[in-house]
Amino acid sequence: MPKVQFETIDELRQKIGQEVAVGDWMPVTQEQINLFAEATGDYQWIHLDKERAAKESPYGTTIAHGFLTLSLIPRLMADNLQLPPAKMTVNYGLNRVRFAAPVPAGKQVRPRITLLGIDEVTGGLQFNWKIQIEVQGSEKPACIAETLSRQYL
Repeated sequence: MPKVQFETIDELRQKIGQEVAVGDWMPVTQEQINLFAEATGDYQWIHLDKERAAKESPYGTTIAHGFLTLSLIPRLMADNLQLPPAKMTVNYGLNRVRFAAPVPAGKQVRPRITLLGIDEVTGGLQFNWKIQIEVQGSEKPACIAETLSRQYL
């Protein structure tokens, strides 16, 4: 699926309150989960021990860390949405985050991206996004987050 592209901020402003993109599916692998554990020091067995997870976990397999799922948002946004050019774009923060369902290792995820607002800030614009990360085959999204990003023009 091609990226959803916006040529101007005015074009984007017309989409406030609307879903602007549903992204492509992307796998979440056990290798990614293992590397995230290494990077963060979060070695909980539910993420790394396949045999124990198969026996003791309600999910029957290892699952991604919630914060790994959350950290995929910048990539999922960049892979599926192209905004008008800027000198620099930064993650500014989060307003609300919920982890509603697990992401089992080997499953695929995709974003549903809604533009909640655009505000002027010194030197640029601040975007408020609602991102739902869906898990293929799951009724509930894995993560629902309101994110803030800034573009400096």
